[in-house]
Amino acid sequence: MDKKLSFKQYLYVGSMLFGLFFGAGNLIFPVNMGQLAGENVFMANLGFLVTGIGLPFLGVIAIGISQSKGVFELASKIDRRYAFIFTILIYLVIGPFFALPRLATTSFEIGLAPFIGSGDQKIALAVFSLVFFLATWFFSRKPTKILDYVGKFLNPIFLLLLGALLFLGFTRPLGPVAGTAVQPVYQTTAFAQGFIEGYNTLDALASLAFGIIIVTTIQSMGVIKPNQITRDTIKSGAISIFLMGIIYSMLAYLGTMSLGKFAISENGGIALAQIANEYLGTAGSVLLALIVISACLKTAIGLVTAFSETFVELFPKHSYQFFIVLASVLPCLFANVGLTNIIKISLPVLMFVYPLAMTLILLSIAGPLFKHRRGVYQMTTAFTIVPAIFDGLAASPAGISNSPVVSSLLTFVGKYLPFFHIGMGWILPAVVGFLIGLVYAMYGEKHVKYSG
Repeated sequence: MDKKLSFKQYLYVGSMLFGLFFGAGNLIFPVNMGQLAGENVFMANLGFLVTGIGLPFLGVIAIGISQSKGVFELASKIDRRYAFIFTILIYLVIGPFFALPRLATTSFEIGLAPFIGSGDQKIALAVFSLVFFLATWFFSRKPTKILDYVGKFLNPIFLLLLGALLFLGFTRPLGPVAGTAVQPVYQTTAFAQGFIEGYNTLDALASLAFGIIIVTTIQSMGVIKPNQITRDTIKSGAISIFLMGIIYSMLAYLGTMSLGKFAISENGGIALAQIANEYLGTAGSVLLALIVISACLKTAIGLVTAFSETFVELFPKHSYQFFIVLASVLPCLFANVGLTNIIKISLPVLMFVYPLAMTLILLSIAGPLFKHRRGVYQMTTAFTIVPAIFDGLAASPAGISNSPVVSSLLTFVGKYLPFFHIGMGWILPAVVGFLIGLVYAMYGEKHVKYSG
């Protein structure tokens, strides 16, 4: 008899997936965007939802439809060597180098920093990072327990705490949305800016990375038929994405309304701290600390688990236990750079990696239409890489982007590449590459379907 998940099990898996996705960036970036977008928050939020929930859902669908375990299998349709490099890059970005240290730093700066004197901040961050990643390592030791840790316990606690803050924000708004000042970058390109802002959540990348966890969890529930695993993966993904969309929108509007009381903050973490303190005083700060730490811890567990399970497959000489130690120690060190610096450093990398991830997701879903011919994957990717490099350079720190050689190069590219000025210069080249690949696959390449 073919087993399929019950409605209750769908909720559990959907809750787990939501819990894995919803971490530091998911809390702070919508609030910051709401403050910057002002009364244009609707269009900005719409763009944010495309990359914040639309792409992650497509990533989940791509994993389900392709019946692959994760990003390496998907990227192998381009080239195995490319897949190896791309997979490592993706996991380093969402793992030890950027996402994981950001989780600890966000937890500290929002949850604990308000209670600690400025002179003790550095040592306190170092101690907190050690404790945070010790806890992450502890819960990551048994990946089969991740549904219990995240889906059944940590995530419901997080939703209850966040729900209390959002309830106050919308029943006792700090200010109106209409007429709120709009920052220059959101005045004419609010949708595009929100679209780019969604990169910061890292969720499109995480959807590929978490694929192995979703499939393993569903299989552990007794579902073994590939087609049923596909259906269950997509249904569970829909639950998590629906929840994320609602919360993103509420956080963005909460940020806009907060301008009735506060000035625009350096980052969304500071804004959230101000909002919580305004409503509940010290109790609000404690509530926010619990919200942020629970959100970040559950995502950290998922990232360390996904990183380690994937790297065991790439480097089988080392054990799973070795990689969870590595994935806990490295971000513990990098976390001490500070939240604002981590965000600045990560943006150019994201501007490069995201286009490659997006085209891979879309090609994997559309693959049956062109019989997964390798030439289509390769041409699309080749035409995407170069403009993605330019997008990354344009988002680099001033020391790089304003250097004579890079500056003149970016000026030249900006004159001839459509959408480059809004950070999406890769779109037209990707379409051109796809069409060339399609023609080549139909008329120039032997009609051999990718098989492995």
